[in-house]
Amino acid sequence: MNKPGFRLVTNSALLLCLALLAFQVNAQREFDATRFESAIEAFEAKDKMSKPPQGAIVLTGSSSIARWNDQAAAALAPLSVIPRGFGGSVMEDVLYYLDRVALTYKPRAILIYEGDNDTFYNIAEDKIIGQFEQIVASVHANSAQTRIYVLSVKPSVARQSVWPQAQQVSARLSAIAESDPLVHYIDVATPFLKADGSVMTDIFVEDGLHLNDKGNAIWGAAIKAGLMKVEGQFE
Repeated sequence: MNKPGFRLVTNSALLLCLALLAFQVNAQREFDATRFESAIEAFEAKDKMSKPPQGAIVLTGSSSIARWNDQAAAALAPLSVIPRGFGGSVMEDVLYYLDRVALTYKPRAILIYEGDNDTFYNIAEDKIIGQFEQIVASVHANSAQTRIYVLSVKPSVARQSVWPQAQQVSARLSAIAESDPLVHYIDVATPFLKADGSVMTDIFVEDGLHLNDKGNAIWGAAIKAGLMKVEGQFE
């Protein structure tokens, strides 16, 4: 029979190991900027086979965009879009690959979904926002009139523990959009919430994080409504 003291030491050791592992994972995410190189190279290979149009809307960001890549064109028609989501990414990754994943297409607009993984990985709020501001500055240094659409962080069953942090990031992204006429904020969170403010539970696949068909229908409708206000006139 294990003694209480032994269990305490064992549990403490386990917690220490988990903390070290989390630190290593976060450090890798922060410093291993090339971990998505194969995904970007796949986009580039696809472009050589069929060149995307210039003046379209690039969609990029983490898995909620990446898993939607094959459905986005139909969901957002008649808008011309180039889906370039790469799953598991954070805001820093979009900044790092901005030239290759977005600017290379000479888009009239770029839509970004990040902040979901960032908040879950405990990346500092100021860092997330600072990286988005760098993206905005880089886009406008390249093309002064390119519009940027940034999505709020969506709620999910799997990440309820960091929902307050996600809401704060979304609020700061919204504030940036309010102060810059070329940055637009799209609220994709509210459509996923019940009247009592809790997240709907029938919009996810089994992991409680990624969207099922119902979730994608809601997601697509919210994004299309946000884009059409401005982008519809250019089609």
